[in-house]
Amino acid sequence: MNRLRFAPIPAGLPATVPFTGPETLERRRGAPFRARLGANENGFGPSPKAVEAMARASADVWKYGDPDSHDLREALAAHHVISPANIMLGEGIDGLLGLLVRLVMAPGETVVTSEGAYPTFNYHVAGFDGRLHKVPYRDDAEDLEALIAAGHETGARLIYFANPDNPMGSWLTGERIEAALSHLPDGALLILDEAYAEFAPEAAIPRIDPEDDRVIRFRTFSKAYGMAGARIGYAIGPAELIAGFDRIRNHFGINRTAQIGALAALQDQEWLERTRLKVGKTRDRIAAIAASNGLRALPSATNFVAVDCGQGGDFARRVLAQLAAQGIFARMPGVPPMDRCIRISCGPDHELDAFAEALPVALAGARED
Repeated sequence: MNRLRFAPIPAGLPATVPFTGPETLERRRGAPFRARLGANENGFGPSPKAVEAMARASADVWKYGDPDSHDLREALAAHHVISPANIMLGEGIDGLLGLLVRLVMAPGETVVTSEGAYPTFNYHVAGFDGRLHKVPYRDDAEDLEALIAAGHETGARLIYFANPDNPMGSWLTGERIEAALSHLPDGALLILDEAYAEFAPEAAIPRIDPEDDRVIRFRTFSKAYGMAGARIGYAIGPAELIAGFDRIRNHFGINRTAQIGALAALQDQEWLERTRLKVGKTRDRIAAIAASNGLRALPSATNFVAVDCGQGGDFARRVLAQLAAQGIFARMPGVPPMDRCIRISCGPDHELDAFAEALPVALAGARED
């Protein structure tokens, strides 16, 4: 008898991960990157108050974290002017997406997303035996109306939509999202991924009652708050749905130091505003670097910019490889027609200096290949 057997669902899945980390790529190339501009991390860093709070907390790392994340949950509720019962903390949006899929999707049920949208969500759906139905982007943006139409056609249980979007940086107005909710299929839940909401214009944020049972929203401390390594995010949704997470979540999954750091970061809104200003200036600089090389930067409401390389995906992949050879870590959308672009994260001046130096060399090398 073979004792080393996988359960039926994972046995049918490929041994893969949604992303190859920059550390893995550095080990493969045998050298560190000069510029880390591919993972949409916040290179400007977290609030110094968060760093100080986490440093003070490190001596108590022997303690488990509060399984209820009480202090942070209360502070987030006050920040959003909602009840703590409408908030669930988790190990980043990635962890919460996995929990949500497990919580509400039965094996074999259909889930609708966009072709080329955030692949970690697809990874979780496959891991729990869901059936993915993908809708193409329209004009470099996720097509919310088409996603909802596909939900009706397929009887979807979940519909995933990110606003602002990754990997293109595009966004819809909050009013348009609010209007779309009335067209959702009966029984379908809209997943509104707002990982980049703090970088978006105010008009992009919908006004949705947290008790609206048609939608669950996700936010994170990984992007604007500069705490990607802490792995802490949160969901906003109806109290009944939020309470359901307690049935399946890892109750000690959020470490104590991350909770304390996130609370300090939330309380330092001045630092957040300074970060937003830096990101805005850096988006402009990336656009200027692209233009100086004959390329076009797409409008972005995130902390990255999609740069149109002007040709197809094969050319953009060569550009990306040429950048990596010069120590610049960047990424690109995975499907056409968006794969004509490379995606450059906002970062400090010295990393953008390295990118500006490497890009013309990369373009020349890609054209020669």
